[in-house]
Amino acid sequence: MYDNILVPVAFETGRDTMKSIQIAEAIAGPDATITALHVIEEVPSYVAQYLPEGQIDHNLHEIEDILTKKLAEHGSIKVKVIEGHAGHSIVDYAAEHKVDCIVIASHRPGLQDLFLGSTAARVVRHAPCSVHVVR
Repeated sequence: MYDNILVPVAFETGRDTMKSIQIAEAIAGPDATITALHVIEEVPSYVAQYLPEGQIDHNLHEIEDILTKKLAEHGSIKVKVIEGHAGHSIVDYAAEHKVDCIVIASHRPGLQDLFLGSTAARVVRHAPCSVHVVR
């Protein structure tokens, strides 16, 4: 059983977020903390300068609200939305928050993954804790 579980959430087809949440709940200890984390890729500064002031913060809070509503039936899952590179940010968040297991959904690897690597593959290689990959 794990005490501090991180579930990265991506809004992509082929990623089974709800299955990841169910697995996290199944392997969680009695007083475990489960955090659903969504990472928004950073907006380049040359684009950000054309956005209305506060737009990025508004988007972060809006996504957090959507996730909170989507996961409301799953009890006390914490929701966190951050900016950054998905693979690096997930690993960094896990290290900073002393996560002991990451449950991450992954798609079937394709040819492009041989050259670029998927987020799940990067997390598996660099995570400071156990990683459970859901397909």
